[in-house]
Amino acid sequence: QCEEPAYEERQYPPGKWACVTKGEPLYEQSISMSFMKLMRYICKENSVGCYLGMTIPVVNEIHLTKEGTKLEREVVTAYYLPQAFQQNPPLPTDPEIHITERAPLRVITRVFYGMTTEETILREISLFWKLLGSTDTVLQETYIVASYENPSIPQRRNEIWFICRA
Repeated sequence: QCEEPAYEERQYPPGKWACVTKGEPLYEQSISMSFMKLMRYICKENSVGCYLGMTIPVVNEIHLTKEGTKLEREVVTAYYLPQAFQQNPPLPTDPEIHITERAPLRVITRVFYGMTTEETILREISLFWKLLGSTDTVLQETYIVASYENPSIPQRRNEIWFICRA
């Protein structure tokens, strides 16, 4: 009998990402507004005026409050630039979009399905901690939510990433 593993460790190479930071009252508002800005950038609102191509996952970097019971308002939504644009990324026309070079990243990741709300994310983080047990090899205040499918898909595939310490 084959089962999906409970979690896996992955290494991501350095690369350039288009990022938007939002701090709306609800997590869902922040990611929705940011994603729409990124889609306009991807679709034509860039210095080369052409469609750049979609990459997955789209990631949302989140931070927990000191108590660990809520998400901080500020969320960074990021889109990995396709390989053809890694060396010379098209400039965004929207001043809220920033091109960032991210260092290599090692994560421990776990899949979950459905909507990504503050409630579901906090539950997934809690479940993942129970599964991992006590460890100081990962950050405890910063997490990444990775989405692999269109937000309109009811049971879309997502992952929660625990970021490994350098």
